[in-house]
This record gives sequence, structure tokens and C-alpha cells, in this order.
Amino acid sequence: MQYKVIKKHSGTLPSSDGLTIAYDLYAPYSDTTSIPVIVFLHGFKGFKDWGTFPDAFFEMARQGFAVLAMNFGHDGINSTTGLVDQPDLFFTQTISQEVEDVKCVVDAIMNGSIGTSAGLGDLYPLGIIGHSRGGLTAIIAAAEVDEISCLVTWASVADALDLLDPNLINAWQTNGIVEVNNKRTGQVLEIGPDLIKDLTENRERLSAKHRVKDLFIPCLFIHGTEDETVHHLHSQTLHEACASVDKEKYLIDGASHTFGCSHPFDGEELPPHFSEVVDQTIRWFQTYMI
Repeated sequence: MQYKVIKKHSGTLPSSDGLTIAYDLYAPYSDTTSIPVIVFLHGFKGFKDWGTFPDAFFEMARQGFAVLAMNFGHDGINSTTGLVDQPDLFFTQTISQEVEDVKCVVDAIMNGSIGTSAGLGDLYPLGIIGHSRGGLTAIIAAAEVDEISCLVTWASVADALDLLDPNLINAWQTNGIVEVNNKRTGQVLEIGPDLIKDLTENRERLSAKHRVKDLFIPCLFIHGTEDETVHHLHSQTLHEACASVDKEKYLIDGASHTFGCSHPFDGEELPPHFSEVVDQTIRWFQTYMI
């Protein structure tokens, strides 16, 4: 069944470290008592309203899913402007805290507070999507949160430390600060010592290629063959290591890291590669969550 009326509800939740988690919930107008819900995690320097993401969420909602897209508490990003306007938060980001933020959102879904505030019934069962570094966070969360019953990753990172140049890691550990360029906005941003300390001291817990061995839920790993940021072999590694019987690697020939999308996006139709991502994602969740 395809729903024509989609409602968007926006709200905030407190994070475990006292910050704010902003979210948007896209849901079909339905009189059913329970709606399957998908939590979406953006990647590094991304945000819930980036580019074509909202278009994808509306399409998933038309297919009968509620989609909760969240910003992490330490993003420091203004979703309206797309600028990092709280660099002090961006400076103190860690993967461990991102996982805790997901747990806060899942708790709010499971105790009914998000559904009630949106005028909906139960939001269940629960799936999760993660793009890029958000895929890594999604895998860790799925390994630690029993309520998550289905996973899809888009161009996921298998291991953050494997992705970083060893010289950069050494300089980061020595100086305590690393600078990153946001090509989209032209901002030069700083990340402090917390992130690299988190990754090195919690290596196995925060490595998706290790945590995916703990996953027995249905897992779909989507990647583009021309990904210029995270090589598609990352998804190959995740697929091979995943413990689930119900798993699939889906490569999109010629697709980039963002599957042909950019921010801002004002097109009337989704780029073909991203449209394929959305179609395959819906297929997976329809197979295992409806």
C-alpha cells in the first residue's frame, strides 16, 4: 500500500551528556496501531536535512514506514544553514557518544514518547540506516541495542582508523587537534583529542568490521563502485564478516560516495544512483519488517 499523505513532526530529546538531539519524524497518515520505524544516521559533516535525504524519507514514508532522521548532539550544525555554528560541540565529538545518542532515541521510541508527541500509535518494529561514518555508528548500535531488528548501510565505513592516514593519526595524537576542511561550506574546523582517543582506546568496540560479527539481523550493505571517499571494499569487508544468514552486498556501478547527490538539492527527481539506493533500501525493509 502506498500512502499519499505524509506528516513531518520535529522535536528534540536530551542526550546522555546534557546536549540536544534534534530529530524529524516522517510518518504516513494511517489509522493502524503500529507503524514500522527506521532511524537514519548521517555521516561525518552531514546532517539530517542534507541534500536528498528528506526526499528519501518522504518516499519511505509513502511506502508505510515512519522515518526518524536525527542529528547527533555534537554535530554543532545548523540544519537550516548547513553551517557548523557551534564549533565547540564539533570539537568534542566521539563515536561512543553518537552511539549513546542513538540509544536515547531508541529509548524514546520504545517508551512511546516520540509516537505520542506525533499523534501516532506504536512505532515498531525498528530498523536503522547509516550513511558513511553513520553506517559504522549504525552497526555498533545494532550490535548493542536489542530492539533494532534490521540494518541497511549506505557507503559505510568498516573501520575509522583504517580510513585515516597513519601520519595524520600520529600528528593528531601528538598535537591533540586535527583540522578538517568542509568543502561544501568552506569552513576550516577543528576536532579535539576526544575522538582519536575514543577510537584507539575502544578499537574493537568501535570497529564496524568487528561488531558486524555480532549481528544476526537482516543486513544490507549498499555501496558505489566509484566511491571517492570510502572504497567499496569496506562494504565487502562488512558483508563477509557479518554473522547474519540474511545479508546482502549491493554495489551500484559508477556511483559516488553520495550516489550523485549534493547539498543543496533542488531537483525535481532523485539522481538515478540515489533513486536506486532508496529502492533497494525500501525493498530490504519491506522484506524483513512488514
